[in-house]
Amino acid sequence: MRHGKEENVEVLDAGAKGVSVAKAPDGKVIFLPNVVPGDVVDVQTLKKRKAYYEGKATKIHSYSKDRTEPVCEHFGVCGGCKWQNMKYEKQL
Repeated sequence: MRHGKEENVEVLDAGAKGVSVAKAPDGKVIFLPNVVPGDVVDVQTLKKRKAYYEGKATKIHSYSKDRTEPVCEHFGVCGGCKWQNMKYEKQL
């Protein structure tokens, strides 16, 4: 990835512990917190591992149809609920 940044990356799937999965242009997996499968985002990589990257979304270009407004006002802060920003049917 150029300088640890990539633009217009589609989030492909939900992973464990509230982290979503995307693919870098070089084919490696990127793990991203706080995004929903179907979002299209700009990515800043934070850590490069042998088989994957860890990163964060710096800008969301388009929201997934599966995204919803979290019910809890503390979502994203307390860490108890990882997928409140995704429709319940997709969480299952």
